[in-house]
Amino acid sequence: MKQILPLLFLLGALTINAQNQEIRTEDNPPFLLGPITVDRLIKEPYDSWYAAGYETYQVDKSLVELFQKKLEKYTLKLFLGTWCGDSKREVPRIIKILEAAKFPLENLTLIALDRRPGTYKKSPSGEEKAWNIQKVPTLIFLKDGKEINRIVESPLDSLEEDMLAILHGKSYVPNYSMK
Repeated sequence: MKQILPLLFLLGALTINAQNQEIRTEDNPPFLLGPITVDRLIKEPYDSWYAAGYETYQVDKSLVELFQKKLEKYTLKLFLGTWCGDSKREVPRIIKILEAAKFPLENLTLIALDRRPGTYKKSPSGEEKAWNIQKVPTLIFLKDGKEINRIVESPLDSLEEDMLAILHGKSYVPNYSMK
């Protein structure tokens, strides 16, 4: 038992350090890589774009009410780049909509992708390959572990309208569809 406790502590420390990994290079601003939390986005230097996007976005609460109940049955994966203009615009909006829908953020997995040449739009664990991520942000809707649909880079109409269509099983083909 004495030997197991240090091993468990080490594994826990590695798991914590694997989240919110920040990469700094000489010629570019820092960026996050791998699994991240929303809490990290509200800290410097990401807070400048995150807070502005979050505060200025007006959620269409009437549309959120139409899909809020259905959203409870889903888990979500959000691939993003903290260096990407589209992610900087859409991610704060997505989070604000999910909060308005009272969606438990522990059912949202955020994965930040790389910006460096050779590892561009890749994560340390390679999750983007399994989900065929080409553009960021990509928000994937999963039900019982199976992908139902996704919003890629930007909504077709609005985030709320696109979520409503997806969650109500209406015909929806995202931007940059791979089908």
